[in-house]
Amino acid sequence: MAKIAISLPDEVLEAVEKERLGRSKVLSRSEFIKIAVQQYLQTESEKSLEEQYIRGYLEQPETAEESEWLDQAAAEVFANNPWRQENQD
Repeated sequence: MAKIAISLPDEVLEAVEKERLGRSKVLSRSEFIKIAVQQYLQTESEKSLEEQYIRGYLEQPETAEESEWLDQAAAEVFANNPWRQENQD
């Protein structure tokens, strides 16, 4: 595993210390920073995928025929849904 040295503003380090020490299982600074970086990378990856999806949809939106078919399929599924009767009582 590679080691790096980072500089943090005092207020950021204070927030890190407060968060990591306030847990039921105290994390080392390294573990805390590792988890934070992993979460950041995961969030950025999800944003990128969402942006790709939106771009793709805008470039090739569903047709009126596809939309109508989806509406009909959903109506059939919900019409035959046993929860529908349970919720009406």
